[in-house]
Amino acid sequence: MDPMTTSRRTFLGFVGGGALAAGLAACGSSGPSSTPGSTTGAAAAGTGTTYWFLTGQPQQAIREAQVKRFNDANSGSKIKTTEFQNDAFKAKIKTAIGAGQGPTLIWGWGGGGLKSYVEAGQVEDLTDWFNQQTDLKNSIFPSAFTAATVNGKLYAVPGETVTPIVLFYDKRSFEKIGAEPPQSWGDIMDLVPKFNEKGIAPFSLGGQSRWTNMMWLEFLFDRIGGSEVFQNIYDGKKDGWSDPSALKALDEMQKLIKANGFVKGFSSITADSNADQALLYTGKAAMMLHGAWTYGNMKSSGKDFVTGGHLGYMNFPPVDGGKGDPSDTVGNPGQYMSISSKATQADKDNAKKFIANNTLDDATVDAWVKSGNIPVVKSAKDKLSSITDKNDAAWLNFVYDTAANAKNFAQSWDQALSPTQAETLLDNIAKLFQLSISPQQFADNMNAVIGQ
Repeated sequence: MDPMTTSRRTFLGFVGGGALAAGLAACGSSGPSSTPGSTTGAAAAGTGTTYWFLTGQPQQAIREAQVKRFNDANSGSKIKTTEFQNDAFKAKIKTAIGAGQGPTLIWGWGGGGLKSYVEAGQVEDLTDWFNQQTDLKNSIFPSAFTAATVNGKLYAVPGETVTPIVLFYDKRSFEKIGAEPPQSWGDIMDLVPKFNEKGIAPFSLGGQSRWTNMMWLEFLFDRIGGSEVFQNIYDGKKDGWSDPSALKALDEMQKLIKANGFVKGFSSITADSNADQALLYTGKAAMMLHGAWTYGNMKSSGKDFVTGGHLGYMNFPPVDGGKGDPSDTVGNPGQYMSISSKATQADKDNAKKFIANNTLDDATVDAWVKSGNIPVVKSAKDKLSSITDKNDAAWLNFVYDTAANAKNFAQSWDQALSPTQAETLLDNIAKLFQLSISPQQFADNMNAVIGQ
């Protein structure tokens, strides 16, 4: 799954009752386009400080405003921008960087993509410089740095917004069976037959999309074995997928599937159609594990589901006897900016000045909050009092607290891993959920591509 599509990595913001589309990236394959005074494509390289980023509102306008503030204050060293739609950006950036024709400022998602740039010597080590930016460093959620770090060194600066994965539930469904929301994995398993007896699917799931299934494993691995289980896999540890906690998580997953924990026919439901969300807000399913970006659609499409106070949400509960910290979350801990190692020293210095002064300044934080997003800074909490709708205010405070309090905010696996590993992962997750392979077979198939 594309790591940054409008349906997956964002939600609609509602400020003062008005809907604001907060797509964190545009889909499609056309582009690039230029902003006034910018250059386009690879020609931008070597012509001053250059910056490529994604189109789609409101993030496009927020990024453009950042550059305008910088350029207005630095007339002699302006940044030139080029804007791409999502698919075009992903195709262009990797090729351009590999050919030494990429932009000075490299916008991205961190994780596996960043690691590949580091291994090829294409991005600057920002560790020492960033350690000197005390105010900026201390303003960012600590959990955002994991996806920016390779071999203990910082190669990207976190920015923009956070979107954790959330366990949503329909309060009306719980009232029908006279039960409370689950406080543990054992509670989840106990609730499954109770909902099925009432003709309510315990969980909605758009399983055909595959990455939706992945979110379940991300939490189970963490809650059972702690964050180090996947960290070992990410680090390339031999047979990392065969960790006893990993095998237990895979086994627990199949137990839930065999117990009819998911809506019938889940493997033919797609997340892009929002059909999984509809099952929750129409009362056909009691719970749904999904991204924070789904809140806006459930509010706009679910009639009074959100406005009537029927939507509940929580972080994924602990597993009895598990080693994981229940404050941990998974999803999108931020977006990231790196600096090309091929740029001139003057352009590198200019890029650092922009990152330090304009990517998480007060104007940017205000803009993200007004668009219905939680920026990756602690100061966002102070801005939430401006949200007048009580449901939206409660929701945004929950997202903030989840991100800010997470001991570990793990990046989605298909972003953290290399493209080769990610595709093998999604393929095997689909088979695991269809019960066509065992936990051990899953582990063996994944161990075979560790390090690729």
